[in-house]
Amino acid sequence: MSYPRPLPALFVRTAMTVTAIFLFAGPASAQPQTGVASDTTVTAQRALRSSLPFHDERDQQESQRGFIAAPDYRQILGAAGNTVWDIGRYDFLLEGSDFDSIHPSLQRQATLNMNYGLYEVVPDFIYQLRGFDLANMTVIKGQRGWILFDVLLTTETAQAALQFANEQLGERPVTAIVYSHSHIDHFGGVRGVVDEADVLAGNVDIYAPVGFMEEAISENVYAGNAMSRRASYQYGNPLPAGPFGQVDSAIGKALARGTSGLIAPTIVISEEFEEHLIDGVRVVFQNTPGTEAPAEMNAWFPDQKVFWAAENITATVHNIYTLRGALIRDALAWSRQINEALYRFGQDAEVMIASHNWPRWGNGRIQEVMRDQRDAYANLNNQVLNLANQGVTINEIHNVYQVPQSLQQSWSVRQYHGSEFHNSRGVLNRYLGYWDGNPATLAPLSPEDSAPLYVEMMGGSPAILAKSQTLFDQGQYRHAMELLNKLVYAEPDNTAAKQLLAATFEQLGYQYESSSMRNAFLTAAQELRHGVAPAGPARGTSPDLARAMTTSQWWDAVATRVDSQRAEGIRFVINFLTPDNGESLVVEMSNGTLTNIVGYQSTSADATITMNRSDLVAVIAGQATLASQLMAGRGQVSGNQAVLQQLASVLVEFDPAFEIMPGTK
Repeated sequence: MSYPRPLPALFVRTAMTVTAIFLFAGPASAQPQTGVASDTTVTAQRALRSSLPFHDERDQQESQRGFIAAPDYRQILGAAGNTVWDIGRYDFLLEGSDFDSIHPSLQRQATLNMNYGLYEVVPDFIYQLRGFDLANMTVIKGQRGWILFDVLLTTETAQAALQFANEQLGERPVTAIVYSHSHIDHFGGVRGVVDEADVLAGNVDIYAPVGFMEEAISENVYAGNAMSRRASYQYGNPLPAGPFGQVDSAIGKALARGTSGLIAPTIVISEEFEEHLIDGVRVVFQNTPGTEAPAEMNAWFPDQKVFWAAENITATVHNIYTLRGALIRDALAWSRQINEALYRFGQDAEVMIASHNWPRWGNGRIQEVMRDQRDAYANLNNQVLNLANQGVTINEIHNVYQVPQSLQQSWSVRQYHGSEFHNSRGVLNRYLGYWDGNPATLAPLSPEDSAPLYVEMMGGSPAILAKSQTLFDQGQYRHAMELLNKLVYAEPDNTAAKQLLAATFEQLGYQYESSSMRNAFLTAAQELRHGVAPAGPARGTSPDLARAMTTSQWWDAVATRVDSQRAEGIRFVINFLTPDNGESLVVEMSNGTLTNIVGYQSTSADATITMNRSDLVAVIAGQATLASQLMAGRGQVSGNQAVLQQLASVLVEFDPAFEIMPGTK
């Protein structure tokens, strides 16, 4: 069997967002309780405690090895007194209790991720700060100061982590920073550890993989509103921490909620392998594009025999398909890059560290973990294609693909972040797309249109509720979910149906090993019961990220807000000039679509907008509008200014808390 499965106005502010009683008057069977593991769930969890390799406690030993000290605080506050980070809310995991509402393997991982403080990895050379944010900050002792590998998500957590290291190890200047990859939890805290003036003066170099700047700002721009909303399901942001709520994020506890920034790298690693001398330390970088991030790199310290695995090898199988939404990753390329590192560096490595979780020591142990990780991604790719070539479809693969039993017994490739469910569908989607080959699913009805027919043919809501309650009582939660989901789409105001579906989601969430799956099911349950919590206005991107976004990318983001039906019949051409950087674009509206091209000017433009790029940054960051900047004299418009009003009239403002489950708004 595979991993244990649950039983049966341009004025537009363009934003990039990174950041009960059960009421059922149905059959006379026992009413499901909320916040309680059912008998079926309890039985499943207890069976797992007997079948999983809990005798292997090497991770427990490695996660605590080299501990130096922990801060006397468990919260990190922002300048306004807001809580940016609170590891103390997870202290229930340190009680030593087995919680039947948490998959035993996930509880183990969540407890291991409670390591908090400063750790020595290589004596008098490499240290790690863990538990200050989702990621680790790795501190390396150079000849003159600290070399920092990854600098966390927020200014506040990064500043606190480095300050604690200086207190414990003796204060030294930061001489270099390495961004391992283009995800913001690895570079967003940079302003907490270095002054940009020192970077500009050449006192501090920042290293990053090729493609870093483009990827650092592009992934979350175009679908930013949807991605942010979906991320609340993946990470369980609306859930309280606790045995019945959010317990972990697999690669760390949670996302810190503070201020993020970006300082552009000064040295870009462009070759497949590149050696650099950084503050007296020899480092060989390995570019690994298309793995955990589109722009990512490993590193090898040949003199100390230390391998830095970035986020390519952590203490979990990662996401091939990410529930928040992202481009599908390449499991085969990921496996190949790990294999390259294994043969090039792993034969000699004595220490392996990463940007999440904990290190591994000893060559045998390192090669074991690297091989298991390599094989996990390769098997996922190869076996999904094996099954697809036998006719298994994207709507079946997650119920057919099975992880080899030998890998199931390896803690390092358990499904804490990714899962075989959404990863297998992601692989198949990468190669064959979303269609399963059946014409009936090629252009199907939307759920809200098809569901009423299903409900009618099943005998109406009383019959569906009665059968669903029976299935729930029998522990056949996925079957109950199948029926109830149809009913809730057909009758979004049916409180009894939403409450029973919420209870069903809750039990499924308790049973999933993947923190992403758990959080998604429990968040959906909470919204079915209480509705979608107000999200407030969309948060604009930080000034640093706004400066990194190209003008063309900003216009592309504006284009996603155009309502094509409103724009039908509108035609105009705008020349857009940014004199301070010498850039020129043509922006054109035609066929209900807004496009732009860089490096051209139209001789028949309806209007020309001239605005310094430095003044446009505030618009990109959501701190001003194009109109307000022009009215303030920060730019000029010539020609037919009415085209700007036309553009403003067809732009849509996105709801940052749009409905996911029916009847929750």
